[in-house]
Amino acid sequence: MPKKLRKMLGDVNAPSCIALRELIDTQSEDTIRKWCLAYAEEKILPIFEKHCPGDDRPRNAVNAAYDYLDGKVKFPMVKNIILNECHAAARELDGNPVAQAAARAVGQGSAVVHTLTHSLGLFFYAAAAVAYDRVGLKAVEEAYAEIAEEVCVDYTNALRAIAVADEANPAKLKWNC
Repeated sequence: MPKKLRKMLGDVNAPSCIALRELIDTQSEDTIRKWCLAYAEEKILPIFEKHCPGDDRPRNAVNAAYDYLDGKVKFPMVKNIILNECHAAARELDGNPVAQAAARAVGQGSAVVHTLTHSLGLFFYAAAAVAYDRVGLKAVEEAYAEIAEEVCVDYTNALRAIAVADEANPAKLKWNC
């Protein structure tokens, strides 16, 4: 059993995470944004909604991010929804680490519309949400590490599925990790 439950899982220096960052670096801002929003919506939002039915704040963040990308709303509105709804939901969920990690993951995925490096934050929080949802809160570290690796592979494969070969305008990211 872990000494203290971690808010994020995964290893930034793991070969799979390095490969993920390298793949992200080959893609355009638009591709990265679409990938993160789709992953957050399809894979992580259902975990949050299972644990917090009726709480629409993370879904509102995803929808607002899509609306921003479609030119329907300005960024200050999206930022407000991400920070004051989605991340607020996460802050309120100290007693529910699964939902808290899922809300943080969705918040990171939504915030990619502004800062692309949040794409890595989505992975780390998603790994925690998936692991805690799947094996509970008292599993051994090895179980959590194995699931984090599975999530990294799944997340990377989701990007590979939409990646543009020989992207002419790859994003220029500065990874501070």
